[in-house]
Amino acid sequence: MEADASNVPEWHVAGDWFDVCRCDIPCPCEFAQAPTDNWCQGVLAWHIREGHYGDVALDGLSVIAVGEFEGNLWAGETKATFGMFLDERADERQREALQMIFGGQAGGFPAQFAQFIGEIRGMEFAPIEFEVADDLSYWRATIPDRVEAAAEALSGPMTPEGQLVQLLNPPGSEVGPGQVATWGRATADRAEAFGWSFEWDGKSSKHIPFDWSGPGQG
Repeated sequence: MEADASNVPEWHVAGDWFDVCRCDIPCPCEFAQAPTDNWCQGVLAWHIREGHYGDVALDGLSVIAVGEFEGNLWAGETKATFGMFLDERADERQREALQMIFGGQAGGFPAQFAQFIGEIRGMEFAPIEFEVADDLSYWRATIPDRVEAAAEALSGPMTPEGQLVQLLNPPGSEVGPGQVATWGRATADRAEAFGWSFEWDGKSSKHIPFDWSGPGQG
């Protein structure tokens, strides 16, 4: 989506992103490969720790997307279909800012990511609970009766005690280049929203921090 930079103020948001999806662990999408069974479905969640859109503060607000796609998204074989939930605590100006940023109209990395989206089934405001452990041992986000997404950090017999299973510079990072993905196993991956009804508990999850700015590329 092209943005008219003259109408978009300087903005910056940084925080936590994670997903839970139906892919086997590890989700091939993160390696820019086709998803398990060539079909991905799940939940994506963002939480802004610090952020502003011009003079509008965005600290503490969250966004959740439910979506799916078939084929290799990163190879340009397909486009994703999403439904979006924006934090109902946002006031009118904050809501407009969230829609501009996450819709891709405000530039920055979300504008690049928007090129991979073919359809938005809807956008609603809802109560979102979001939590990430300080040590990244777990992460979770919920919308009562609509979405439940949670994961515990992945571990195994060869993982050093107190260490995380991580991927540097993932080639299919959903939040942009240069970040570190922490792998997890989904303890909840359920949605009843925008025409979807699914449950993929026990499958793949990963947490990645995001740091975006605009209206230029960032």
